[in-house]
Amino acid sequence: MPRPKVGLFVTCLVDLLRPSVGEASHKLIEDSGCDVVVPRAQTCCGQPAHNSGAPESARALARQTIEAFDSCDYVVAPSGSCAGMLRIHYPALFAGDAHWEKRSRDFAARCHELVSFLVNIRGIKSIAAKLAASIAYHDSCSGLRELNIRAEPRRLLSSIEGLRICEIADGETCCGFGGAFCVKYPEISARIGGDKLENVSRTGAGVLLSGDLGCLLHLAGLASRKGSAIMFRHVAEVLAGDLETPAIGEPQR
Repeated sequence: MPRPKVGLFVTCLVDLLRPSVGEASHKLIEDSGCDVVVPRAQTCCGQPAHNSGAPESARALARQTIEAFDSCDYVVAPSGSCAGMLRIHYPALFAGDAHWEKRSRDFAARCHELVSFLVNIRGIKSIAAKLAASIAYHDSCSGLRELNIRAEPRRLLSSIEGLRICEIADGETCCGFGGAFCVKYPEISARIGGDKLENVSRTGAGVLLSGDLGCLLHLAGLASRKGSAIMFRHVAEVLAGDLETPAIGEPQR
């Protein structure tokens, strides 16, 4: 039986700021029994334009993305935010355009967030790894509310020998990043993020994981300014066994 062809949607933040997340995602997808391609024609998913009220720009980026991944059986993104844009919002962008609405719906049906893909599509139940650490997991708004992803990362993380998951009080609350929200409303964003960090600190966990790099960058920046000792990593890095890359915000070795 042929191996599925999976297109890795790298995301802007991963490409520019944390390529180790892309490398870890590639490894996890490949290890699940798939062939992985990374189309060079991919750029942004169009979410910033969509959220900023520029639908024509968002549609142009959506067309480019759909065409770049046209030959793939699946499209996987290590981000609930980007995966939500591809899966939920692309069809709405092309409402009334018969050709592109059909193409966008066909495309959306093949799109998945990374950990959801591993668990729900590839049937991965456990990870053969060891890590003696207490971690907390932050559910991003898009992953949780748009894609209903909550159990999947915890299922895989709980299979890692020595790992203890500490649940965050009010864990479903936003971290305050929200893309352009943190730029438009920095004081509110920082206050929400500070409250989230306080709740993470109360768990006693030394590491915060998430499936969205935007949330992690936002919280890591706040933690650094507050002198917090919490470490921040994308869930893909831990699942793939990459602990050599410095945590987000840590100096390069």
